[in-house]
Amino acid sequence: MGNILDFLRIEESDHLILFWLKEILVAVVIFTVFWGLSQVVQYLLTRWVPRLTAFTGTDLDDRIIQRVTPPTAILVVFAGLYYSVRSLPLPEKAHLVSSGAVYILNVIVVTVIVERIIAELLEWYGRKLAERHGAGVDRQVIPPLEKIITIFLVGIALMVTLKHFDYDILSVLTALGIGSLAIGLAAKDTLANMISGFTLMVDRPFRIGDRIQLTTGQWGDVTDIGLRTTKIKTVDNTLLVIPNSELCNTTLINLAFPDVRAKGRVNVGVGYGSDVEKVKGILIDTALGVPEVLREPAPEAFFVSFGDSALNMSLFFWVEDYTRLFAVTDLINEQIIKRFRENGITIPYPIRTVVLEKEN
Repeated sequence: MGNILDFLRIEESDHLILFWLKEILVAVVIFTVFWGLSQVVQYLLTRWVPRLTAFTGTDLDDRIIQRVTPPTAILVVFAGLYYSVRSLPLPEKAHLVSSGAVYILNVIVVTVIVERIIAELLEWYGRKLAERHGAGVDRQVIPPLEKIITIFLVGIALMVTLKHFDYDILSVLTALGIGSLAIGLAAKDTLANMISGFTLMVDRPFRIGDRIQLTTGQWGDVTDIGLRTTKIKTVDNTLLVIPNSELCNTTLINLAFPDVRAKGRVNVGVGYGSDVEKVKGILIDTALGVPEVLREPAPEAFFVSFGDSALNMSLFFWVEDYTRLFAVTDLINEQIIKRFRENGITIPYPIRTVVLEKEN
């Protein structure tokens, strides 16, 4: 009887060994198939797909393929590992832990692939912005976008992982929504400035280096456009820090747009006995005598109005760079005084006549 039991135990042990060998062999075959498939995918992405993308007019697709090829091959390998583990008749808890760990790895790899694709798209978009609006724009717009998108991708990956393990995503989203609402109410001014800063970076009403004038009369050169504030260096070498929400909701003048040319104006009054046409000619000739005054558009002089004690004239001229407007105006003013003296044209002082009536 004992011999029979020993024989049965040996027979059952052999069957068990054969069973596990069969299951392990199936798992190995599955993994090997997926590993071979990963090699095929990698070969196609490195050899054949670039031949197709070579016909396009941009290198964006080539760079995307180059960056996603390694993680894509790894993803196929991890997928084979996932299915091979699931094919094994492991205990439920061990099966859940092992397959869950491989599933998390797959989610991470997929997230990396999507992040690399978006990174290449953002880099391409940044170069387009730099070509359109000038250098430096891409360094302001792209990094905040990358951070926001990265947070979004991590959140999606986390929710997908929790859903796989049968966690209640709705309660997590509700908690996140309530927390976001509380944070938004507590920091609404900061968030408003950050959103406005992002709007300024995308809309581009002004760029770094542009000279802008505010409705308050303050003006200067933009030195930095941040997420919360914009910094302006005034002409007296002081730094003006303005919240972005104020800049988004106000009217301003960009002196450097659409180009850096600037129009100057000189107002002058001449005596009532002066020859208006002669004065106009002197003003225009004086402006043309300054090398930095543009010939096109040509300077213009106008008889503007009758003043209390003078005929009010205005000279309009253009300079190539708005930063030189004050210096050119100074030169023109000096020459106007000199030319008026040479031609006997007076700039009268304000005159007021007082009539006293004598009472009888």
